[in-house]
Amino acid sequence: MTTSPLDRAADSFAAELARHRTGRGLSKKQLATMMGFDPSYVSHVEGRRHRPTEDFARRAEAVLEASGAIWQRYREYDELRHARTIPAHREPPPPGQWLPPGTGLIVEREIASLTHTDDGYRCVIRRELYNAGTEPVTRYLARVAVDRYPTDPGRSNRHHREHPLTFAELQLHAVREDGGEQEPMHWRAKHDRDAFKEIWLLFENGDRRFPLYPGHRATIEYAYQVGRDKWGPWFQRAVRLPTRHLAVRLDLPAELDPQVWGAETSLSAEEGPLRTPVHRRDEGGRAVFEWSTEEPPLNARYRMQWRFRSQPGVDPDETETGTPVRASDRMREFGIVQRGADLLRQPARQFDLPGQEPIARDVVDRLTAALAKLDELHPFSKGVGLAAPQLGLGWAAAVVRPPDRSAEPVVLLNPRVVDAAPDTDEQYEGCLSFFDHRGLVPRPLRLDVEHARWDGSRMITSFEFGMARLVAHEVDHLDGRLYVDRMAPGVPLVPVEEYRETGHPWRY
Repeated sequence: MTTSPLDRAADSFAAELARHRTGRGLSKKQLATMMGFDPSYVSHVEGRRHRPTEDFARRAEAVLEASGAIWQRYREYDELRHARTIPAHREPPPPGQWLPPGTGLIVEREIASLTHTDDGYRCVIRRELYNAGTEPVTRYLARVAVDRYPTDPGRSNRHHREHPLTFAELQLHAVREDGGEQEPMHWRAKHDRDAFKEIWLLFENGDRRFPLYPGHRATIEYAYQVGRDKWGPWFQRAVRLPTRHLAVRLDLPAELDPQVWGAETSLSAEEGPLRTPVHRRDEGGRAVFEWSTEEPPLNARYRMQWRFRSQPGVDPDETETGTPVRASDRMREFGIVQRGADLLRQPARQFDLPGQEPIARDVVDRLTAALAKLDELHPFSKGVGLAAPQLGLGWAAAVVRPPDRSAEPVVLLNPRVVDAAPDTDEQYEGCLSFFDHRGLVPRPLRLDVEHARWDGSRMITSFEFGMARLVAHEVDHLDGRLYVDRMAPGVPLVPVEEYRETGHPWRY
């Protein structure tokens, strides 16, 4: 039986999707959830029971970061299906950029400026937006994060608990430009934490509403200020929407003799230097450092760092005594229980659900908050998990975050492994409880785990590849085991300084 070119194109799309999904260590259900589809949808597409749609292809490309491969397979399929035209009021995303789930916004140009003032730092973010979606946009999410001691998270956490960032001191001000005229935008707080704020900038004010309609453009600008007691020597930009041009500008006093450098990281690459140099120019007693990039990939992060050489202080890579900070010491200061503690060798206590649901929710909230803060310490491109005993809590709860930071974390309550694939592989693992080393650990390629819902009922979830490894690692913690117990006899641990796979996802 011969197949049609259209069928072959659909098969090619399904095969490309499956290749990138398994490469990221995701199950079909996990990918569907991350994309915002019914859990069975990816299975139906890969099984050729559903034909791909444009929305599905764009979301798959965005979540899997397939460098255009999935999108290309879809275009080949779609061109065979029918002659397709793009409506005049919409523009396609620029090459290499894909609309992430739930949004049609494109940042055509972003200019982020940070100025050293007598009182601290003033930040101004200017974004030129284009609505390439099908619905009006009525709000825009802005984030403000501070970190006084970026290389010493424990010290920073203590500092910000004692001196929390407040909305009052930010003096946040936002405007929308249209035709050269500015009008204020109201804003509403979404999250309020000691060192992190999320703010909805609203396309409205006391006089009127001005949604950003499909096919229209708008420029928004927001500004805030932070005192030097809360702002460390770094300025980071994260690419969360398709962006065509990103520019960063630092304005520092020349008399302080600033030295500036930069780094970049993403979900698929470890931290490395910026690909292009930072340029300096001096004017009026100020040292202005500028850097820009075209078509930055989604989820990339760019960090500018500096040191004032005329005011030498503690080296950012050392403690106050000048001793180099070990990775395990940073984790210990962060609050992670370290190897050697009795709690890590004891089976965790099971929750009695639903009676102990409030306790379980509190434990999970603490795990989730700790994982969010750990993002500032390490890229965790392979994904990351945290078990309650690692926070000094002897309960059977763990939270596992997939490699895609936008995906919902997996919550495991009272978990137990009920089945595992006979096929295994060996990959290097790290552990927050002894982060100075990496170890080569054999794990099954598939793991079926029974775990509890909040109401006490049980469910079984199947995990594959990278997620199976992450989940197995955390279930071991709850059983009082560490990954060294799984390693083959005689296989040595690798010091993190010699480990060469940091920032690289596991390969399957």
